[in-house]
Amino acid sequence: MRVPKLVIGQLKFQLPIVQGAMGVQVSSYPLPAVVTNEGGLGTITSIALGDHNSGHDDFLRVSHEELEREIARCTGLTKKPMAVNVMGALSNVRDLIVTAVKSGAKIIVYGAGVPQDLPEIVPDPSVNLVPIISSAKLADILLRLWKRRYERAPDAFIVEGPLAGGHLGFSQEQLDNPKEFFLEKILQEVLAVVRPYEQTLGRRIPIIAAGGIYTGADAARMLSLGAAGVQLGTRFVATHECPVAPEFKQAYLEAKEEDVVIIHSPVGLLGRVLKSNGFLAKVAAKQVQMRCPCHCIKSCDIKRAGFCILKALFNAKNGRLENGLIFVGANVHRVNSIVSVKELMAELVEGIKLSPLTLPPLA
Repeated sequence: MRVPKLVIGQLKFQLPIVQGAMGVQVSSYPLPAVVTNEGGLGTITSIALGDHNSGHDDFLRVSHEELEREIARCTGLTKKPMAVNVMGALSNVRDLIVTAVKSGAKIIVYGAGVPQDLPEIVPDPSVNLVPIISSAKLADILLRLWKRRYERAPDAFIVEGPLAGGHLGFSQEQLDNPKEFFLEKILQEVLAVVRPYEQTLGRRIPIIAAGGIYTGADAARMLSLGAAGVQLGTRFVATHECPVAPEFKQAYLEAKEEDVVIIHSPVGLLGRVLKSNGFLAKVAAKQVQMRCPCHCIKSCDIKRAGFCILKALFNAKNGRLENGLIFVGANVHRVNSIVSVKELMAELVEGIKLSPLTLPPLA
């Protein structure tokens, strides 16, 4: 298969490979810049940058300052455009969006929520707005809503399937029904919804497929179905440039398929995590301190969940796995080595090239 370029708005990327955002601080400097320099699209996470232990006001200030610093550090390594990911469930999501745009971000990726008013927050048409969705229904809602309110359409969609890591846009019933809810089917349903809008707009709305993509052959399959690109997360954790503690990466290397479980996150969504580090057992035994340090999530249900997700993710990223939550994709058990971003990108590209599949006529 020919390896297509990824085009989002006026921005062009040599490879159709997107590094997904991972929090807390997992996809931070230098990972997004390195991915971008290798021809892909790196994504900076905006979630809970810095250290947060002094209350909500401190969380707002530190998050703002650290996002500015994070974008500056990444743009110091590359002059190519990168994306900034924001999470709709955050209590300071609006400020993070404004901060990212003021700091020069040209792509805002919005997940864990419905970005009804995103074009109002970012009226500049040169900034590309990319919602993460898990269904054709949500794509249609956003296309109709944004057209009616703002005469604007998303510049791309990231379509996340049920095998993704971290927070998921699916119910337990849907996750238990893989014959009905799987990425290829959802992707084709979204494409069917988007095509009429593309004809009206006179431009493409690229669809980036995410969730469970592990090899170049996986990527080729999505591209052959009409995706403009693919997004990966788990594979990028297992790179030298991912700035997590060695213990975090070792947990990926040692993960078995049966170690992966679905939990109810304090965010209000289901999440895919590892159970092998023992943290979930401590939560079940009520051995985890339940103190909310900064009210980072709008609808946080810390009492139901039994732990602070910010502290748990921060602990894991820094290697304190016994008190940490480790988000993973469904294919984490396939990780068997830590490689460079350059090596990973080359492997994925080679897998796409070797695929006997072909791109659809519109690609």
